[in-house]
Amino acid sequence: MPGTLRENVAFTVVVTVLVALGALPVLVVIALSGAPSSMVLATVLAAVPVGPLVACYLWLDRYEPEPKRLLAFGLLWGGFVATAAALLVQGIGGWVVGFTDRQSLAVVAPVTEEAAKGMFLVLLLWWRRHELDGILDGIVYAGMVGIGFAFVENILYLAAAYNGTSGVGPGGASELTGVFVLRCLVSPFAHPLFTTFIGIGVGIAVGSRRTSTRVLAPLGGYVLAVVSHGLWNGSTLHGLQGFVGVYLAVMAPAFLGMVALAVWARRSEKRMLTAALTDAAHRGLVPATDIGWLVDLGARRTSRQHARVHGGDPAHRAMRDYQQAAIELGFLHHRYLRGTPPPDFAARGQAYVARIAAARPYVSFPGQVVPTP
Repeated sequence: MPGTLRENVAFTVVVTVLVALGALPVLVVIALSGAPSSMVLATVLAAVPVGPLVACYLWLDRYEPEPKRLLAFGLLWGGFVATAAALLVQGIGGWVVGFTDRQSLAVVAPVTEEAAKGMFLVLLLWWRRHELDGILDGIVYAGMVGIGFAFVENILYLAAAYNGTSGVGPGGASELTGVFVLRCLVSPFAHPLFTTFIGIGVGIAVGSRRTSTRVLAPLGGYVLAVVSHGLWNGSTLHGLQGFVGVYLAVMAPAFLGMVALAVWARRSEKRMLTAALTDAAHRGLVPATDIGWLVDLGARRTSRQHARVHGGDPAHRAMRDYQQAAIELGFLHHRYLRGTPPPDFAARGQAYVARIAAARPYVSFPGQVVPTP
């Protein structure tokens, strides 16, 4: 079995097994957290921010969409594996070491939860490194893990608020509404934001030629994730004033900065792809006249519409396959030019070039004669 295929299989098997093992205790905890009606209500409310958050990360990922299966694995890992690991470690640690509630909230939870979430990114870096092309991919995968974790955690918090078992109030609709507003409307980005620091570190590691950077960047991201998580959790120990202060002084600027970084990284991909595909065109790997239609998202969309209108579904499929293969080749060629190609660089490059050669005769852009697929 070729090395890359073997690594893909290992990643899939390990993640699938761990998700299955983590789902059992998490689902048991959820089932024991309240009556079925209250748990259904908590689940529905916890799901409210999930769709918009996922849509934002998919928007960032439009240049080279990551495999949907891997994105789904990220959500499942955050919801089941990371949640189960955090509950287990925190439970055993509290029982053996005797952490106080303050210590558990401000220190133990950030350390264990970010480690559990970050392990998915480490596994990607270890076994599916070829799927990571830089910072933006790290941000997207980290966001998916954080969304999955926040979804399950919000179910537990919302159920506890409604049932009056949170230790804050008597429960009921009023307390449930307060928790929903705080966790699902005001700060739904919290967990994705924390883990994004690890994703950035992993993205830096992928693009670096220095061994020290490949090790220190993910570790540095983990430290920043723990610190930001600890500040966030610790702010709740100082009442509403402390929470609002940390939210306005730390979390909101960090969130806006992360958004700016993600948008910048997304825009920079256009410049990077233009340079990489231009060099690839000089080597005869892709027609130079196609580059403008490939690196601009609006032009790519227009091309697909043109293909569907003038050539039907076969032409549309050929255009999509051509665009995907060319963009994948662009990212791969960029890593080659940087001196950080994956081990299977040659085989992957040949596969993309073959796909390009197979689809290009049936592809035409607006203003060109449409061939018949």
